Amino acid sequence: MICSDKPVSPAKGILPGKGIENLTDLNLQINEALGTIHPKRLVLDILSDVLLRHKALQTRKWLNELLERLRSKSITTLAVLNPYMHTAEEAQALVDMFDVSIEVFEREGRKSLRINWAHGVKVSQREFLLEGLAEKRSERKSELEKTRIAVLPFTNMSSNPEEGYFADGVTEELITSLSGVRQLTVIARTSVMGYKGTTQKVREIGRELEVGSVLEGSVRKAGNKVRITAQLIDAETEGHLWAQNYDRQLDDIFAVQSEIAEKVAGELRIRLVESEKKTLEKKPTENTEAYNNFLRGRELFREGTEASARQALSLFEKAIELDPKFAKAYVGVAECHRFLADGGWELTDISTTTMKRVLERALNLDPNLPEAHASLSHMFFNIDDALASEAEARRAVELNPSLPDAYWNLSELAALKGDPEEMERQIESAYRLDPIRPDFILRLGIAYLYTGRGQEALEFWRKNEHLAPGFVFRGMTYFYIVNGDLQRAKEFNAKLEKLDPTNPRAIWMGGVIAAMEGDRENALLAIKKIEDAKGGPVGFNFIAYVYHALGDLNSFFDNMNKALETHALIVSTLSYSPLFVKARSDPRYTELIESLRKQCGLTK
Repeated sequence: MICSDKPVSPAKGILPGKGIENLTDLNLQINEALGTIHPKRLVLDILSDVLLRHKALQTRKWLNELLERLRSKSITTLAVLNPYMHTAEEAQALVDMFDVSIEVFEREGRKSLRINWAHGVKVSQREFLLEGLAEKRSERKSELEKTRIAVLPFTNMSSNPEEGYFADGVTEELITSLSGVRQLTVIARTSVMGYKGTTQKVREIGRELEVGSVLEGSVRKAGNKVRITAQLIDAETEGHLWAQNYDRQLDDIFAVQSEIAEKVAGELRIRLVESEKKTLEKKPTENTEAYNNFLRGRELFREGTEASARQALSLFEKAIELDPKFAKAYVGVAECHRFLADGGWELTDISTTTMKRVLERALNLDPNLPEAHASLSHMFFNIDDALASEAEARRAVELNPSLPDAYWNLSELAALKGDPEEMERQIESAYRLDPIRPDFILRLGIAYLYTGRGQEALEFWRKNEHLAPGFVFRGMTYFYIVNGDLQRAKEFNAKLEKLDPTNPRAIWMGGVIAAMEGDRENALLAIKKIEDAKGGPVGFNFIAYVYHALGDLNSFFDNMNKALETHALIVSTLSYSPLFVKARSDPRYTELIESLRKQCGLTK
């Protein structure tokens, strides 16, 4: 029997290790399986993932209890641990619990197995060549990737081009529905919408998104009737696994989406549990007009401007007026207020009060709405309530493991708690779910930079420049500033300014470059530009960065404290950026971090 975090068929003697956030539930799964399968051997393929989510001591205690139970049943246990995902101390603490340590390594392009040590066993040969191992692994990886799926934008076949919002809405709702199937890993909307209208082959898209399956189709809406065509495609062979047409009344749209999700799961040999079936069958609203307003609002919100956010807000409020029990519409209202506050177009106090009220209403209507928990996590983070933010983010991930924003929140919280490795792991999880999202491309590279993997950050950004040029130029400017190559930094900052002349990040990095070159006048001019832009309290961070480069630590800490007071401090940059080594040796830095941790509820 294999206990795996990978989504595989239970019919093959494989127990899905989903839900490893709760070790008690995981033990119940394993115990239940042992009572029905009675295996002689158990492969534990979830150890690294358990260790990533739990403290080493907690993981060791859980593993010790599990191994004792397995030994009492004479079950031989093989545990797979990736040493590169953990500290040497963490890995060794678990390895020491086993009787044998085996390592797979590569020499001259050929994979081999090495027995490091074995207790109570005489070993005559310690290294073995593993012929054909790579091919077998490749075959298994291909099989497993079938449950990593992308829903490409459904084509609008309606006579009215303005009905495109409806086709996009169907796409997004299918992503949401499929994300409710825990054995599927579903690529987020941000990444798949980049393929709208593409002529790329499915095989190419599969490689870019690292998915084994692709769902695509079309929507034709005419009055109160809708036709949806859907087809599931093997991304490796481009062969059709399943296809079907649905001609229904608009009122039946949710039933169609639920049916498609169930068909996809079935074709990928996933057996749905009762809770998943109930989630798929749940209707967000009975009112089709409210649903139309919701979809239009979501489309406008994606445009990312103040005007479009205010229009979206009106549509979400209209949807609530038509159906006061429409929980997702309340989340839409909350996200609009958060966006307006982040942009400096709405007072934070007003935004926070409104978000709290509407999200509580959403969760009263649907306590298991993952988007509401993720939005609430953002809200708590923005008011420096770290414990509440983490609880909501973890609940969101528990309900929907394919929700990238929740992992992003957990990454920021890890930075706040002083755990850069966890910060990197969580943003990697977010990126894997949304690999074409520009800010994730930037943030993952930054995480590499902050954990001593600067060259990897540079290579990662170079590889993704075509997907997010502006964000990559930001990252590469920052990289070269950190490494003291001001000429290269200026080249990339000029590219960023050409794309986005008023970007405050380009302005502060330009100010830092000027300060490092001894050009005090232009450095101070950059500070004035940031102040005049009135971009909200986050600007205190950018002003502080320039003052630090000028050697003015008094002004640096003055502005950092202003950022702290207004809940706008960028913690990861302050804590881990190589630029601020000098500040970290100042006693005021320790005071600032202590104040931050106290304000966030991490210390008393």
